[in-house]
Amino acid sequence: MTSSISFWAGKKAYSKIRSSGLSPNDVNVMAGAAGGPKWLVLNQLDRALFTSWLLPRKSPLFLVGSSIGAWRFATVSHEDPPDAIDRFQEAYLEQTYAANPTPEDVNAEVVKVLNRLMRPDSMSEILSHPFFRLNILSVRCRGLTGSSERRLLIPGLILSAMGNALFRKSLGLSFERVLFYDPRDLPPFFDMTGFPIHKVPLDAGNLKPALMASGSIPLIMPGVTEIPGAPAGVYRDGGVIDYHLNIPFMNPDDRIVLFPHYTERIVPGWLDKQIPWRKPEYSHMDNVLLIAPTRSFLDRLPNGKIPDRTDFREFFGRDKERVAYWRKVVDAGRELADGFIDAVETGSIRERVKPIAELTARR
Repeated sequence: MTSSISFWAGKKAYSKIRSSGLSPNDVNVMAGAAGGPKWLVLNQLDRALFTSWLLPRKSPLFLVGSSIGAWRFATVSHEDPPDAIDRFQEAYLEQTYAANPTPEDVNAEVVKVLNRLMRPDSMSEILSHPFFRLNILSVRCRGLTGSSERRLLIPGLILSAMGNALFRKSLGLSFERVLFYDPRDLPPFFDMTGFPIHKVPLDAGNLKPALMASGSIPLIMPGVTEIPGAPAGVYRDGGVIDYHLNIPFMNPDDRIVLFPHYTERIVPGWLDKQIPWRKPEYSHMDNVLLIAPTRSFLDRLPNGKIPDRTDFREFFGRDKERVAYWRKVVDAGRELADGFIDAVETGSIRERVKPIAELTARR
């Protein structure tokens, strides 16, 4: 159990946890990364956190995610989280695609998943949750990146990638950060800086479009347009800028940003995945507690890895085998859930937590 999950904390979080451990009321923000099927390894941990461990709290808990992170948090914000998680899990597992699906094909399949998750009462349940406050990250495209034509979109993405390789903030020339937020309480990261930003209050009319926009991967899916309450434009995957949520969380106090993650690596933006020299800004992570599967846990999984989008291609025509593999990963994730609960309930997290800056030294 002790080798399945690791704990990495920023300066303030490390000091607090070493001193007094971790309780539900210590957490002020929950962060959820983009990453497609990688979320499946966190499924059981989400169940433990959101259907049990966090329930005693009363004060607002700000959930912020991009792409699949936002979808996970919309799921657990339902009135009956276990049922919503079951619906989302099954709908996600059962996706099927042709050999070379068009963006419209992928979009249609993703809409099926969203429609199975979001029932008629879902919007009101999520937006009236007693203490969860959902925040969704997306991007609004500028210039060529807003085109629906590949002959324009591809050069736009190439130019964005070239600029990003030199200077991350150059992404702001092609993409603007968009924060869709629960207006009942402003999140502590509401005034985040670093990129041009639009802030759009969530309501029953734009919640589903915001979720679609947050997960609309460039080239793989079409962008989303005409989102009620948002500026006109084309909206795409929030992971373009905020892949692993290396954002200025700006906690006003010493409470914790809890970040259940599927890897011990922090990749700031989607275009940074193949840039080994791009490091996260650890100044943004003073309050962060990152919890992630260890290498030894991952080595024990089928195929020695967590699911990812390449599985659709690798298992093409063998969906039953892919689904069986993904279910094994979901089941294995109980080790992460049990490991987390054991660490916080016994207090062993105080000895096991490590400074998050050490992750840089390991690369």
